[in-house]
Amino acid sequence: MAFEQMVVMGRIVAPYGVYGWVKVIPDTEYLDGLLDYETWWIGKAPNWREITVEQAKIHNDVLLIKLHGVADRDAAFSLKGQHIAVPRDALPETEEGEYYWSDLIGLSVANMQGQAFGKITQVFETGANDVLVVREEQPTQVKGKDGKLREEYRERLIPFTSEAVPDVNIQAGTVLVDWDADF
Repeated sequence: MAFEQMVVMGRIVAPYGVYGWVKVIPDTEYLDGLLDYETWWIGKAPNWREITVEQAKIHNDVLLIKLHGVADRDAAFSLKGQHIAVPRDALPETEEGEYYWSDLIGLSVANMQGQAFGKITQVFETGANDVLVVREEQPTQVKGKDGKLREEYRERLIPFTSEAVPDVNIQAGTVLVDWDADF
């Protein structure tokens, strides 16, 4: 299995109960979309390990999952913060103008005036639309309250809509945004 071909689809956020269940926040379009896959890979790239789902329940806005081989709260707690991924070839093809969030992470972003904004570090959902978190690659010198200079990386939150993001080119690794540099 080529581990670079894994697509992160969610993360384990906490143990649930005393029998080895975990809470999972999926990064899928539908809350139960991650349950379409019987086998998951957990860990953080490039250290993935295969695991199967024994039982699953939807609880509010999270999934409650019982994983094979995870029998108690301590074992479940040790998985906190781990990513859940599936092999790219197990995913359906995307439609024109649709992207997997993991494909957007790391793309360079510039506005229509040619100003470089940095790279996409995260994508999250707000309910109305997805949002791109774009972090500048070079820090800015900022004077703190104590008068000392420190370095900060500016982050921009850009709505991932067709109006604000007119072009995404995965192959070129670029995203063009219609966004003012001062925002």
